[in-house]
Amino acid sequence: MGFSDEKSEDIFDIIIVGAGISGINAAYRIQTELPSARYTILEARGGIGGTWDLFRYPGFRSDSDLYTFGFAWRPWREQKIIADGDSIRNYIRESAALYGIDQKVKYHRKLVSANWSSDQQAWSLQVDEEGRKTHFHARFVVLGTGYYDYDEALSSHIPGIENFAGQVVHPQFWPDDLDYKDKKIIVVGSGSTAVTLIPSLAETASQVTMLQRSPTYIVSQPAIDPFGQWAQRFLPQGLAHRITRLKFLISTFLALKLCTLYPLVARNLIKKATLKQLPDNVPHDPHFSPRYHPWEQRLCLCPDGDFFAAMRAGKASVVTDTIDTVTATGIQLASGRTLDADIIVTATGLKLKIAGGAQMSADNEPVTISEKFLWKGVMLQDLPNTAMVIGYTNASWTLGADATALLVCRLLKTMEAKRVTSAVPRLGDGEGMEAVPALNLSSTYVVRGAKELPRTGDRAPWMRRSTYFSDLWGAKFGNITDGLHFESVST
Repeated sequence: MGFSDEKSEDIFDIIIVGAGISGINAAYRIQTELPSARYTILEARGGIGGTWDLFRYPGFRSDSDLYTFGFAWRPWREQKIIADGDSIRNYIRESAALYGIDQKVKYHRKLVSANWSSDQQAWSLQVDEEGRKTHFHARFVVLGTGYYDYDEALSSHIPGIENFAGQVVHPQFWPDDLDYKDKKIIVVGSGSTAVTLIPSLAETASQVTMLQRSPTYIVSQPAIDPFGQWAQRFLPQGLAHRITRLKFLISTFLALKLCTLYPLVARNLIKKATLKQLPDNVPHDPHFSPRYHPWEQRLCLCPDGDFFAAMRAGKASVVTDTIDTVTATGIQLASGRTLDADIIVTATGLKLKIAGGAQMSADNEPVTISEKFLWKGVMLQDLPNTAMVIGYTNASWTLGADATALLVCRLLKTMEAKRVTSAVPRLGDGEGMEAVPALNLSSTYVVRGAKELPRTGDRAPWMRRSTYFSDLWGAKFGNITDGLHFESVST
């Protein structure tokens, strides 16, 4: 599928944007399934890892098991299934180095814009290389940029925050030199970031308070899986990993189905487990009784119940209230209560951004991503030869990334066999489509950022992703021509 016989430094068959989980996985699949393809990875930052290279706040860890969050092609070998950020970052880098993918990465190349030329049947990418404009060209582009803004956090209106005399910190930009030993810390927010931060901060801070407007579901999970331990002890390593991975795939699927089909049963099961771990002086209601059903927002995992352990030790607490105003020394609540603080941490979510903020266009006509539908959760309507990697909200991100990569490789093989130069998703004339949110979560940051996301439809092949099992089958065996328009143009 060569672009040309010319081996120019800026001309490729495939360009992957982003060297995180999505980009590294896509690279492995491409060089395995399409060994003759010439590809590169453009990475805006200076290292491999994406999210896992960016976030450095205390306690940063996965919120999915590493048997399914890890790459299918390189098993996770460590015992901990809920792993810390450093371990995951090292795992991604080692995986890339093992297969030579790290040699394909071009660092400090931030995609600014990309234009598809129908005449050339190719993409022209404008890239910022540390202040210098450069250009790359490719037949196909894979956007492995994730779905949030690396440069700007989600803004949150906290009245009077400018009055605070202490330090205000957002987890996305955690200072390396922040000294919080023996300090009073208020963490504003109740999502996975807050639940991750609090046990780690509580180890050295004098007191850590999670201030939430509304609670979330917090579920404990063993840091080391007993079944996985047993399998590794008695079975060959490869077989042990496959069986344990399958166990997590099935158990996650069944748990999600339980929450979806029997939400009240799921609520009661989580409540029962939570009550067993709470200290006697902390009531379940209102602090751990969300207004929504499980998996309408992501469940927060805590390994070995570390969040509840910090509460039982008296180093962490939860307050459910709203902020009236921030004072010089803390936070005045609507109830009249005052919380003292030396540090306020705003764990209020992520700002959504698609394609890393790059402007996409076709034949110099700008394409507004939020106005377009996603074909099979992978390709954007009216945008040729482009794949967008979006993982799952209710399972490991890597599973969705891998289903995407496998579908892209199969599509490229099909195009090569048919000798076509482009594939573009098209909606038929008069084909009305009801828009459905691409991410099926009611979390505040998702609702606020929905206008940035592409659309999904109410019928195939435009429906949003459902499960890994169905997507994997579709990627390997499903129809990959329905809804696509193919062109074969001599260039």
